[in-house]
Amino acid sequence: MNYNWNWSIFWAPAPDGSGTYMYTLIKGVYWTLGVSALAWIIALIVGVMVGVLRTGRIKWLANICAGYVEIFRNIPLLVQLFLWYFVFPEIVPKALGDFIKSADPTLSTFWTAVVCLGLFTSTRVAEQIRAGINSLPVGQNMAGTALGLRRAQVYRYILLPETVRIIMPPLTSEALNLIKNTSVAFTIGLIEITGAARSMQEFSFQIFESFAAATVLYLIINTVVVILMRYIEKWISVPGFIGTEK
Repeated sequence: MNYNWNWSIFWAPAPDGSGTYMYTLIKGVYWTLGVSALAWIIALIVGVMVGVLRTGRIKWLANICAGYVEIFRNIPLLVQLFLWYFVFPEIVPKALGDFIKSADPTLSTFWTAVVCLGLFTSTRVAEQIRAGINSLPVGQNMAGTALGLRRAQVYRYILLPETVRIIMPPLTSEALNLIKNTSVAFTIGLIEITGAARSMQEFSFQIFESFAAATVLYLIINTVVVILMRYIEKWISVPGFIGTEK
C-alpha cells in the first residue's frame, strides 16, 4: 500500500473551523512557548533557592530540600502531570478545587502544565546549582567571610555568579529538555505542538506531514534557544575563568 503524500494539507481547513491546519500548528507553537517560558521562570527561581539551601548550614532545611528533589525527580513526569490535573483539585479545599475544575479548560490545562513542568525542572536545576557551588574552591567562601560579608551576601556576590558561569552548558540542556517535555501536556488536552500535530494527523490521516512539521518546529525553537544561551554564556563569561571559550 503506497502512502499518499499531500503537503498542501497544511492549507486545508481544520475541522474545528478555527482556520487551516497550519494555523493550528502555529497556535501549538504559541502554547508551547508560553508553557516553556513560565515553567522555566519557576524552575530557575525554585531551583536556585533549593540548590542554595542544600549547600547551607541549616541541616533540617537541607534535608527538606533533598526530599523535595528526590520526590519530584524520581516520579515520572507524565504521572506528575496526571496527579496535578486529576488528583490535586480533589484534595485541596473544595472551593479551590471547584474553581480549578470550573475554570476554562484551556487555561486549566495550561497552568497545570506550567506548574508541573516548572517544579519537575526545578529539581534538576537545583542539583546543578548544588553541584556548581560544591565544585568551587573552599577559599571562595572563606574569602567572602574574611571581607565581612554575611552568609547571604557570600552567595549573592561570590558563589552564585561563579556557579552560574560554570553550569551554563547544562542549564542550556535543561532549557531544551523543558521545551521538549511540553509535549506531554497534550495528554491532558493542551494543544501545543505535539497536540496540534496529533490532531492534524487524526483528522487528515497525513501522518508523516503532520509530525514532519512538528519536528521542524521543535528544531527551529531549540536552535534559537541554543543560540540565545550561547550568547548569554559569552556575555557573562570572565576571561580566564573556568568554562570560558578561548
